[in-house]
Amino acid sequence: MKKRMKKSLSVLLASFMVLSAVACGSKGDGAAEAVGKGSDGNPVDITFPLKETATLSFITNASANSTQNPNDRVIFQRLEEKTNVHIDWTCFVEDQFSDKKNLALAQAKSLPDGLFNAGMSDYDLLRYAKQNVIIPVEELIDNNMPNLKAILNENPEYRSMITATDGHVYAFPWIEQLGSDKEAIQTIGDMPFINKTWLDELGLKVPTTTAELEEVLIAFKEKDPAGNGNTIPMSFIINGGNEDVSFLMGAFGKGFGDVPDHIAVTNDKKVLYTATQDGYKDAINWLHELQTKGVIDPEVFTQDWSTFVAKGKAGRYGLFFSWDSANIAANVDDYIPLPALAGPTGTVSVPRQSSSATSGFDRGRSVLTSNCKNPALAAAWIDQMYEPLQSIQNNWGTYGEKDKFNIFEMTDSGMLQHMDLGSESPVEVRQAQNVAGPLAILNSYYGTYVTSPADAQYRLDWIKDIYTKDMIEKYVYPNVFMSQEDTDTVTQYTTDLDKYVNQKKAEWILNGGVNEEWDAYLEKLEGYGISKYLQLKQTYLDKYLAE
Repeated sequence: MKKRMKKSLSVLLASFMVLSAVACGSKGDGAAEAVGKGSDGNPVDITFPLKETATLSFITNASANSTQNPNDRVIFQRLEEKTNVHIDWTCFVEDQFSDKKNLALAQAKSLPDGLFNAGMSDYDLLRYAKQNVIIPVEELIDNNMPNLKAILNENPEYRSMITATDGHVYAFPWIEQLGSDKEAIQTIGDMPFINKTWLDELGLKVPTTTAELEEVLIAFKEKDPAGNGNTIPMSFIINGGNEDVSFLMGAFGKGFGDVPDHIAVTNDKKVLYTATQDGYKDAINWLHELQTKGVIDPEVFTQDWSTFVAKGKAGRYGLFFSWDSANIAANVDDYIPLPALAGPTGTVSVPRQSSSATSGFDRGRSVLTSNCKNPALAAAWIDQMYEPLQSIQNNWGTYGEKDKFNIFEMTDSGMLQHMDLGSESPVEVRQAQNVAGPLAILNSYYGTYVTSPADAQYRLDWIKDIYTKDMIEKYVYPNVFMSQEDTDTVTQYTTDLDKYVNQKKAEWILNGGVNEEWDAYLEKLEGYGISKYLQLKQTYLDKYLAE
């Protein structure tokens, strides 16, 4: 690799590092590579805090209801004091980030040093790497990132998961361990919550079958426990991830139900597409019946998050779906998780989400661009995010912030203890303080560096005590890193498949017609390449299981 001496960010850095941030060398394929070594071949020595302030530039995003200036956040203020690195942020509103990010990355001459909350899919990583927009970082990890390197050495599965088929690492990951395998907190997204207070008031039992649930929803509609016609028996956001209705679909057919990517793995290790199964069709028919009986919120096909939450906070729901009832319910004590239901043929199944067995993981959380002037410094700064106490705060929030609700208090022993959120929404409180970005929280941190968050712990307990016994699938599709060619192919397939499947799901629940259109639907999916798509997914699953 051709090496070039880079001008240091400050005179002092040049004097104490003999800085050779080999940011943009060239290989035969023209890809930029940064190794984080000086001209003597040794890793660049960067010690925080720097004696003079250095500046890096990053793109990030934040929710619309929180500050759009990251430097206003206490976490980043403390980090700047700790490192003496000032960050020049470009912050986009979260729901506009995808488009804004792509526009920014198209401006090659004005690229920042990196993206902090990058939101990079595998396709993005490989595409932008090929275009020399982002750079490989595996040597920076080994030379300048002792915190992340130690995590990867202790958990080699993560190093494998971030390494592309060409041997390069193009991004710094986000890792959140909370449980594992079937008991991992990510195994169920759209958890159902039923209004136990209303059940008790109406003398009804918690339903155990789809037929009993239907009776309960009709009773909610007719008895109107919310009063003044405000009762909404069941609400969700169609195709809305954690707020979708797909959990209930596991009661039909062979129990594969549905999950956001529509991928399941049979117990004999075969990949299938959930939205082509007879059980999926039967579930759609049942949901349409509920729609015709007026027990489904008519706004499920159009509502956004804020509308969904507003009605929940007004105490109008009999049954809703979300990651946590506290995000939606006015009074969490009114609601309990609804256990998996038995369907018409007795099937009881909890569909598991793809990639959930290896905990929360985002391969493309943070990247460095080819315009990064000092990759060694940027990598060393990002490595601070992987220090345990820093990761914990970045992920959830911080402590000691005056005149604001704090997620943590710091104990005398130096452990971060979760505060009681009371009636506060966990999502909204965290959005006010946390910064997300690249980080790692391991199961071993709980009880040492941090307490388990109460909302996570009760969710873990629900999964273990209520749902694990009905997870009939042994496997979930793993988080594999495909080649660029295969990633391109999968993206082409899923773009058409997902759009069409999600559209038909909404149409059929609203208007019916799934039986009449089913054969034509399957034929159209075949035209979109579903067989080739599943064959490719199977190839990577076989390889993963053989390792």
